[in-house]
Amino acid sequence: MASATEVEVEGRRVRVSNLDKLLYPDGTSKGEVIDYYSRIAPVLLDHLRGRPLTMLRYPDGVEGKRFYEKQCPSHRPDWVRTTPIDARGEGRFGHTSTKGPRTIDFCLVDDLPTLVWVANLASLELHVTLARAEAIDCPTAVVFDLDPGEPAGLAECAQVGLLVRDLLAGLGLECAIKTSGSKGLQVYLPLNTEVTYEQTTPFAKAVAGLLEREHPKLVVSRQAKDLRKGKVLVDWSQNVDFKTTVCAYSLRARERPTISAPLAWDEVEGATTRGAADRLRFEPADVLDRVATNGDLFRPSLEVEQQLPALS
Repeated sequence: MASATEVEVEGRRVRVSNLDKLLYPDGTSKGEVIDYYSRIAPVLLDHLRGRPLTMLRYPDGVEGKRFYEKQCPSHRPDWVRTTPIDARGEGRFGHTSTKGPRTIDFCLVDDLPTLVWVANLASLELHVTLARAEAIDCPTAVVFDLDPGEPAGLAECAQVGLLVRDLLAGLGLECAIKTSGSKGLQVYLPLNTEVTYEQTTPFAKAVAGLLEREHPKLVVSRQAKDLRKGKVLVDWSQNVDFKTTVCAYSLRARERPTISAPLAWDEVEGATTRGAADRLRFEPADVLDRVATNGDLFRPSLEVEQQLPALS
């Protein structure tokens, strides 16, 4: 029988269970997952707040079955906020033409009690949309997901991340970077101005295509697997309304509890060789120490306001 108890979190009663259950092969327990999310909440919540959440749940740990959950569970506490989003079949959140139009009530993680409740569901990974619920068609950023094709790895991703940064800087634009927590890196171009996916998608595609043309031995912008060996895919296709990206400071479901960790650009500059790139892998204690020392390195993604240049 599952062991459960209630804890008080900021005046809310939150049920937690099976705190000793191991969720990672290294011995990380559910209690430790909840503890990490509780301690990182002061910075994490700013990146979750107001954004529809997709949970990637591992009730039996990372070696067990997983499932994505977009619909906020019906057994949620009545204080968990939700937001109804219209899913249009083949378009937003539809994925296949067999799913007709419907409304999905996504969870909104705006406070610590909700975050603890979500963590107790063994939602190890927290994925969010590029837009906030209040303006779901208006992304607040453009994202470039840098995904290496073996034998390329993090070092090559660091090289490409710098290429993305420099190209955007040439357009007068500032960007931020974080690890994916898995194999690659993710560059965010903050906008935080009125813009639609009809503008951001072609812009992202154009940037990726230009990088591929200028650096054909290192960069690819097309998904075909036969093109990706030894190169870094600059995946621009995340910039559509129905896709989500792992949130900054989210855990990842790997062999060890790695985290999608924000980086300083000098760290990226120092990680363009294989040995040095290994330093770009972070676990909970690392990230908590980094935030205590440096604050939120991903804060610019929330605050910097920029206009996209027109495509010629």
